[in-house]
Amino acid sequence: MRRTGFLTTALLVCVGSFLAFAGPAAADDEDDATPKAPTEAGTSFRTAAAFEQGQKATASASTGDYLYWSFPADAGERPTVRAQVKLPAAQSRHGAQTWRIDVYDGLRRRQACMYGMQARSAPADAERVELACTLRPVRAWSEPWADDPLPGAYYVRLTVSALDDADLGLPVSASVEAESKDLGGAVAVDGALSTPLLPPGASADDHDWASAWWTSRWIWTGLGAALAALTGIWGYTLTRPRRP
Repeated sequence: MRRTGFLTTALLVCVGSFLAFAGPAAADDEDDATPKAPTEAGTSFRTAAAFEQGQKATASASTGDYLYWSFPADAGERPTVRAQVKLPAAQSRHGAQTWRIDVYDGLRRRQACMYGMQARSAPADAERVELACTLRPVRAWSEPWADDPLPGAYYVRLTVSALDDADLGLPVSASVEAESKDLGGAVAVDGALSTPLLPPGASADDHDWASAWWTSRWIWTGLGAALAALTGIWGYTLTRPRRP
């Protein structure tokens, strides 16, 4: 019974130590100085309006405008971008409209959507159109020839891609937001970028980027090693010769 109690206590100590170590390393710092979500959009990559994940950016524009926003995404995240367009009154429109969103990484490479309705046609009597695009998981590092999503800024472009020419210029209201599922060590790779891919002039200090070496795989690796050691000790206590 004493041996069983010892092994149980040792296991709990190991688990507690690793969780205590992982807590500060994996936790996201709350920043009260986070800027408010923008209420207008840019008209190009250079003027894209920046917002944070979890915020809803809005803009008023004219049908036919190209609207640009940007948000940060870090390694281990799988971002989903959603957009909504409030269309002009039905009596002022002359037919259906097709809207689409495209997402680009910090190198302005268009990123494919894993799933989601990236483009949608709205009938002439529709009040709004909703779009979504879920990207592939962001990797900490990639081969130079690959187009894998990498840590840094991501650009969202929203525009109408098909409509009656008579509807050009009609006023619309748009909103866009982004959120990520944290996949953690499940998508961790060896290697990391020296700096995230950010627009010229942007500072990496404005965002709490993941460290180059830490992933949740360290927790499970350490726990596995601890369990293996404790199992070896327990097996030895069961099989060692007993003195009379």
